[in-house]
Amino acid sequence: MNKETTEALNVLFLCTQNSARSIMAECVLGRLGQGKFRAFSAGSHPSGVVNPIALELLRKENYKVDALRSKSWDEFAQAGAPKLDFVFTVCDQAAGEVCPIWPGQPMTAHWGLPDPARAEGNEAERRLAFADTLRMLNQRIGIFVNLPLASLSRMSLQRRLDAIGRNASAASQRSA
Repeated sequence: MNKETTEALNVLFLCTQNSARSIMAECVLGRLGQGKFRAFSAGSHPSGVVNPIALELLRKENYKVDALRSKSWDEFAQAGAPKLDFVFTVCDQAAGEVCPIWPGQPMTAHWGLPDPARAEGNEAERRLAFADTLRMLNQRIGIFVNLPLASLSRMSLQRRLDAIGRNASAASQRSA
């Protein structure tokens, strides 16, 4: 990346409804990014509400949740919106979800995750789906924030970003 190392890099996490996965990713990067990254989330068809189980889990894990809201990706296409350095989709193409595509020049990658809001079963099983999603996001974002961004070419960085989604997806499928 050619951006000045003292300036935070802007990262947008996209999903369809922006109610759980992308919201949780925003929180995780906000914590793990330690000022090197500014995290945002949005949806192509936002639900307008943050999933209550996601909010409860984030609060329990001591994430800041007061400013979280489900919003449209249109907010990031308007004049005055932050210039995005990275855009990651976290929707689950394997489950037939349509992932939004972001136009423009940011680095992009698909880090698909099952939607915990669609988890079936009793309350404990549904809560476990949210906890598992948060664990996977912590894993992927932890790898991302530790990449040597300043020393990677754009092509090399793209390969690494794609691998984070592929390798983490394969690992989560093996553990299932």
